[in-house]
Amino acid sequence: MFGNLRHRILVTAAALGLALTAWAPAATAQAAPATAAPATAAPVTVHLTVTGPGSVLYNADLKTTGHTVTTASGGTHICDGTNNGANPSPGATPTAALDDAAHAAGFTWDGTWYASFNDYLVASIAGHTGGSEAYWNIAVNGVATPVGGCQFRIADGDSVAFTWTEL
Repeated sequence: MFGNLRHRILVTAAALGLALTAWAPAATAQAAPATAAPATAAPVTVHLTVTGPGSVLYNADLKTTGHTVTTASGGTHICDGTNNGANPSPGATPTAALDDAAHAAGFTWDGTWYASFNDYLVASIAGHTGGSEAYWNIAVNGVATPVGGCQFRIADGDSVAFTWTEL
């Protein structure tokens, strides 16, 4: 009786060992993507228009993607659509597009960083500051964005506009 029990235990242990050996490489392969570097979104081409009080400051097609943005007032923060949990993966945003245009065309912009929204509020573009009299409205395809410019994802072919809007 004990010999038969010992035989069953050995067979069970061997079967368990084989099962674990076969499972371990598959488990390791499935775990690998979790430790891989985060995916980088491909650039998109959008049409960006920046209209200040009385004149168009920028009006051109622009290749952009979500990226880290630095402003004098707001500091350095990621601006890739994942801000405040708005999207599960990174991508191009209106504020990143504005930042790319400013670098390409040589104008300045500034924004205040609000940690509670994990986003910038654009305060000035090319020296035009809103304050209590006006603000910089952000629209994509003619519709004001429902969230901040680092939370809203833009796609290839979108029309993005920053417009000086009087109160």
